[in-house]
Amino acid sequence: MPRPFVVVVSGVTWDGVKGSERQLTEALLAHADVLWVDPPVSPAMPARYRGGRYGGRHWRPLLRGVGSALTRLTPVALPGLTRPVIRSTTWPLVRVQMSWALRRVNRTPVAVLACSPHDVLGRWGAGVTDVLYGTDDWVAGARLMRLDAARLAREERAALARADVVLAVGPELAERWRGLGADPVLFPNGCDPDAYAAVPDLVPADVPAGFPTPVAGVVGQLTDRIDVALLEAVADTGIGLVLVGPRDPAWEPQRAADLLARPNVCHRGPVPFAELPRWLARIDVGLTPYADTAFNRASFPLKTLEYLAAGRPVVSSDLPASRRLQAETTEVRTAGEPGAFAGAVLEAAARSRPPGLVAARRSVAQRHSWERRAEELAGLLGLGRAAVGALADRSTL
Repeated sequence: MPRPFVVVVSGVTWDGVKGSERQLTEALLAHADVLWVDPPVSPAMPARYRGGRYGGRHWRPLLRGVGSALTRLTPVALPGLTRPVIRSTTWPLVRVQMSWALRRVNRTPVAVLACSPHDVLGRWGAGVTDVLYGTDDWVAGARLMRLDAARLAREERAALARADVVLAVGPELAERWRGLGADPVLFPNGCDPDAYAAVPDLVPADVPAGFPTPVAGVVGQLTDRIDVALLEAVADTGIGLVLVGPRDPAWEPQRAADLLARPNVCHRGPVPFAELPRWLARIDVGLTPYADTAFNRASFPLKTLEYLAAGRPVVSSDLPASRRLQAETTEVRTAGEPGAFAGAVLEAAARSRPPGLVAARRSVAQRHSWERRAEELAGLLGLGRAAVGALADRSTL
């Protein structure tokens, strides 16, 4: 008997940053085969935006296997796919290509999971469960993503109306969606504890000779989500500050440049996911220095759980998700003001690596693994044994 088949329509390409959508999908493979759908690309896009190793211009969708249980579709759209008139053709074209891909693999999905509010739900017939997966508050993040908030709000309302199951990353987003008539299931982000199990035994990543210790670090994208004042305060203490991830040139151009020029600050750009453990082995304290915005308040930063999975204490800005984790562990500290944030970092660094504390941090991460999240989703979708009791065991984090 064939395994269940699920379609994941992602907001990011498979080859992009390995965030919540891909990590949940990889864990879901234990329960179902998956068709992963990249965001649509235009033949006019530069090759670096067209998802992966294939080069040249493509006017046809690409369908290829990624392992035995996962197939990847990269749909194409007309040039100028985000322009107002052409945009109206983009998602109808994507849906046609999704149908083509399903015929090619000769599978019928039990569920279609949309990781954005684009028009892909409610189109697949009886017996297919339509799932809207809210990894962030897209409307609150419209300015950050340079998108039209009013258009996103319209698309969001339509997607909520078409969804059979609605997953919200946190209570803040769930509450807003309830106001729009939805009944969301709380579905926080997770982590992969096994990916960081070897951190205590790894040779740390290289930093410049004479770099100060202890070391605080940020692993993730440097964008307007980050409060540069918090990083400046940490650097002012004189300890080492390591920043790992791509930097958006629009993020505080002068202040960020000045920060990165300091001798006790090391910026390493984007690194493959497999290299992250060596960077986490380098740091003594993980930082989640997010700005106080509606978008961030509704988020659940992946990095916080990844630091804990690596056995590191965390200092976060005063986010609701971090406060909820504080109810589980004293190894997450929060502070909103730069001086208090820097002071919390120094306190955490002073007790960074005792084996008992490392084990306690990892136990928190294990309770929030992607494996558990995938089991819950499989239960919500009725995929085999995971269905039993899943609704009674929803996370309320």
